[in-house]
Amino acid sequence: MTIFPPPDPDPTALRQALARLRADQGWSYDELAARSGLSRRTLIEVEQGRTIGSLGTWHALAHAFGLPLGELLDPLCTGHERPDSEH
Repeated sequence: MTIFPPPDPDPTALRQALARLRADQGWSYDELAARSGLSRRTLIEVEQGRTIGSLGTWHALAHAFGLPLGELLDPLCTGHERPDSEH
């Protein structure tokens, strides 16, 4: 049996999806900060790719957008099949 390493995640797609979600809601950084409990600076740094953010960051964002965490993180699999689709 050959074991292959998992494909690399795509953090660029993730941050672009975050920017799109925020824009679709018509929210400023300040509005998303108020809804998520995160700082405006953190949001800017995540969207601009200066940091990937912590799991807690993404959990707060999922709640702010009313999305399941897995759905919010789904863009990490851009460019390759999701693990659950390989079965």
